[in-house]
Amino acid sequence: MTAPTLTPGPAVKPAVKTRRGARLVRRTQASPTAYVFLAIVLVGSAFPLWWSYVIGSKDSAAIVQDPYSFIPGGHFLQNASTVITTIPFWKALGNSILVSGTVSVLVVLFSAMAGFAFAKLRFRGRSGLLVFVIATMAVPTQLGIVPLFIVMSKLGWIGSLWAVILPSAVSAFGVFWMTQYLHEALPDELIEASRVDGASTLRTFWSVALPAARPGAAMLGLFTFIATWTNFFWPFIILDPGNPTLPVALQQLQAAYFVDYSLVLNGVVLMALPLIVLFVFAGKQLVSGIMQGAVKG
Repeated sequence: MTAPTLTPGPAVKPAVKTRRGARLVRRTQASPTAYVFLAIVLVGSAFPLWWSYVIGSKDSAAIVQDPYSFIPGGHFLQNASTVITTIPFWKALGNSILVSGTVSVLVVLFSAMAGFAFAKLRFRGRSGLLVFVIATMAVPTQLGIVPLFIVMSKLGWIGSLWAVILPSAVSAFGVFWMTQYLHEALPDELIEASRVDGASTLRTFWSVALPAARPGAAMLGLFTFIATWTNFFWPFIILDPGNPTLPVALQQLQAAYFVDYSLVLNGVVLMALPLIVLFVFAGKQLVSGIMQGAVKG
């Protein structure tokens, strides 16, 4: 009796798997359409910054003669020197770093504490209080400007950086984000084990919850830093012209009857450079925080 012959079927390309730590990661090949879409998004996102650099590297005469040229000029450093000498640039830069850094640390700390309480602690009214905190995100910021200005005036903080820092020290979005993140990232077994070992609630938060929340806290800190760095409305109202942040200082480049757009957009590029450097060094942590907060398990 002869053995049956086997005819080869269509070749099936096996899925490529790589071991990363103890987890198996399946690699999938992206389609050309995805690359085209990502390229369009990248160009559309980078174009405003490139256009600001192009205008900021020219003089006023070149802008009038050829306003739609995408080729940079040769006056960027000269315009940057003019910007730095026209406005209190270095003082504004220091104020922006101080305000953005302090607000980011406070928002991350308070949001992580509140998120830990809402996600892992059991107390009466927890759900209603969380809904109330989330609902405050629907209230426009402009509605609280007048009473907030009155409070700062009573405290004698008009023109002080504390008037910018303290009202932004707590974020409803930050509380919501850290609540959702810790709900998935922090197992209940770790909290129970720390309580069995005799740790207090504060010790459990500091030694167990905060390390588990590090990727999500990094994402929240970066977003808060960017939002505070580019904030113009409230600092413009509360700060003095001699003690501004960078967005407020750049507003001083606009004269009453004439706006030199080469200087204004040059200042915009200078203001964006620290954020670009921040993204270069913290981009991986940002992506890790977003992915771990979006994917369960």
